[in-house]
Amino acid sequence: MKPGLLHLFAVGLLLVAPWLAPAQPRLPRRLLAPADTVGLGRVLARPEFYHLQISLVRVRRDAQGLAHLARPVRYRVRPREYFYPASAVKLAAGVLALEKLERLQASTPGLSPDSPLRTDSAFAGQTRAVHDATAASGRPSLGHYLRKMLLVSDNDAYNRLYEFVGPQELSAGLRRLGLRHARLVHRLSVGDGVPGWRHTNPIRFFADTAETQLLLAQPAAAWRAPLPPARVRPASLHVGQAYVNAQGQQLAQPLDLSQKNVFSLSDLQQLLQAVVLPETVPARQRPHLTAASLARVREALSQLPPQSRSPYYDSLAYPSTYAKYLLGGGGEARLPPGVRVYNKIGQAYGFLIDNAYVVDAAHGVEFLLAAVLYVNADGVLNDDKYDYDTVGLPFLRELGRHVYEAEVRHQATRRTMN
Repeated sequence: MKPGLLHLFAVGLLLVAPWLAPAQPRLPRRLLAPADTVGLGRVLARPEFYHLQISLVRVRRDAQGLAHLARPVRYRVRPREYFYPASAVKLAAGVLALEKLERLQASTPGLSPDSPLRTDSAFAGQTRAVHDATAASGRPSLGHYLRKMLLVSDNDAYNRLYEFVGPQELSAGLRRLGLRHARLVHRLSVGDGVPGWRHTNPIRFFADTAETQLLLAQPAAAWRAPLPPARVRPASLHVGQAYVNAQGQQLAQPLDLSQKNVFSLSDLQQLLQAVVLPETVPARQRPHLTAASLARVREALSQLPPQSRSPYYDSLAYPSTYAKYLLGGGGEARLPPGVRVYNKIGQAYGFLIDNAYVVDAAHGVEFLLAAVLYVNADGVLNDDKYDYDTVGLPFLRELGRHVYEAEVRHQATRRTMN
């Protein structure tokens, strides 16, 4: 590794974890920052306890402006060690929903991401969606759901895209994109389980908000195939020492997440790379999207809530870095001037995830950084007593800051030498 590559993590990373796997390069001592026991050091001193995984990929541009990726620098990245991916899966749902819409557009003139849509119900637990007060038209649309889902991680918006694509097409799409340790098999935050996740709602797209001209009707559907394999260690699917059930009772046993969504950190990062830097991945693993659709996704990934006009977000409830954990700490700090972050976060069951692409054009800084950690000191799930604010978010903020500042220094040194 070149000097100045990473001013990362903390001295404790090598002192307490010298056993990195052969495929995961060691980080030289001279590149590490002094230990910060409040931000980085506390987590790095106990990486196994915090289920810590980090993946960094530097991006460099040649004289023609083409992107070239350095060898990934990975710490404890283990595809078979399960973590609950929470809202980090929403990028995949958005990409696959736009792919499906574009396929349907070929046979449905007038259909677009902004076409008003109506979601009805046809199975136990399903809900209807006819109005959307956050949309200028007052009506839901796939494009508006996508923005809400990526801007502020709206769960209902994700659920509507899940219902549009369906678990069968989601599964096929993940395989085609080469995401081997990924599956999407349920809605979020509505207690979706067997058999509900197998059933999707009837949906209709219209040419107008008054619903006088039907463009497309998609009937209710059910997927009968077996649950896709998780491809993780079975033991890792049982999390914690206890959990609180739906009746408010605390049970002294791990929570079984074997029926839940799955996404490895490497697959999350690969998908983001395919969206923001498609030229750097094999053609067969790129999203089948037009330039306009990719631009729509990228804008929603990078725009800050106060910058959005539709939907509108109050800056007090949704500060600029509300959905930026790396560098921003989930609203704790502003991004450095000139920095743009394309990312998708996740937070649930004590797990915190951020999967980001960071760009500072003025300083020539560009990198992909993804991290996950588990912050649940009492080991009880569903008790709403997680260490997000005291441990997890400060760690991710400092991790992003250390990497970014190291890259700025590295680029300054390169310019001086040239």
